[in-house]
Amino acid sequence: MTVLADARALQPDLVRLRRSLHAEPEVGLHLPRTQDKVLAALDGLDLEVSLGTQLSSVVAVVRGRGDAKPVLLRADMDALPMTEKTGLDYASRIPGAAHACGHDLHTAMLAGAAHLLTDRRDDLAGDAILMFQPGEEGHDGARLMLEEGLLDAAGARPAAAFALHVGTASPAGTFGHRGGPALAAAGTLTVTFHGAGGHGAWPQRTLDPIPALGAAIGALQTMVTRRFDALDPVVLSIGSVHAGTASNIVPDTATLTATLRAFSEQTRARLGAEAERVCHGIAAAHGLTAEIEIVDGYPATINDPGETGFAADTLTELFGPERVYAEPERVMAADDIGRVLAEVPGAMITLGACPPGLDPARAAGNHSPLAVFDDSVIADGVAALTDLALRRTRSV
Repeated sequence: MTVLADARALQPDLVRLRRSLHAEPEVGLHLPRTQDKVLAALDGLDLEVSLGTQLSSVVAVVRGRGDAKPVLLRADMDALPMTEKTGLDYASRIPGAAHACGHDLHTAMLAGAAHLLTDRRDDLAGDAILMFQPGEEGHDGARLMLEEGLLDAAGARPAAAFALHVGTASPAGTFGHRGGPALAAAGTLTVTFHGAGGHGAWPQRTLDPIPALGAAIGALQTMVTRRFDALDPVVLSIGSVHAGTASNIVPDTATLTATLRAFSEQTRARLGAEAERVCHGIAAAHGLTAEIEIVDGYPATINDPGETGFAADTLTELFGPERVYAEPERVMAADDIGRVLAEVPGAMITLGACPPGLDPARAAGNHSPLAVFDDSVIADGVAALTDLALRRTRSV
């Protein structure tokens, strides 16, 4: 049977796995229930399995029959800290946790690829390293897995690495690719304005940090439009503001946090430096001080042009040219697959998973509490990952 036919034969079992993961999502680096379900899905396969110590990761090595360098395939497993509102019969049963980014589909796809690759080890010209990763959603799980020896799991460093990511913004079963910068580098800005609190009836006796906070919100947005080239895009989005406890109390402090995003480390560093300069200036103008912390997050995801082209050719041959397209734009989202791709040439490929009957332009997107993904694409993802590994080892 063909790779695609075998993947479709696994579809019912993989949908059950995906929905079980979806109903019991786990957030962060420690995912014991998720890890147990992955191990159960891999049980009985001829794999070399190792577990993480700093996180609930699973690394499974499929030994091929040739001496080509390994290929790495990655699936992230963690959920988001949010409440699901889909009303699905397999919706999250865990308060404050939801698989709203499709990682449950990714996990099921890689488990399926493990089955197909072990069945085809005679056709696998090198080893395949299967990376089941916790902590993608802001916890830097890829960094920890790299520290624990991920790239040496098969005894030789991989020649290429591939990952799929589902989304509702494109039709189900379509694959998008983009060589070069694909996802942004991200960091976090935290600014706390320090003043002197007091009674709201006598603001002249205080040093009120709230007006400074308000001024900073507008000034930071203006800074982005006036200090940065529109052809080298950056994003500064303020995600939280905190100040005060009661209407008649001027607080001592007021705090904002923001995400900083750009497509190069240099531009992201400059964005942070300019934001710091603006906030210190605003604090001084209001007679306050500003405490500023900038924390670097994930690096930009840079898809290797050659590996991206190889992936596009592979997917075109497997699924037909009508289902494979070049992504027209870079995306300001971030993903720690960028850490892996900084070490190993490879590519993250997008897989459309918009449910039938919905317009991809209007469907609830990733990270929405209403996000719903089409299970029918799981078999496509299994076939894609399997074929990428088989063909890439033969080309090394």
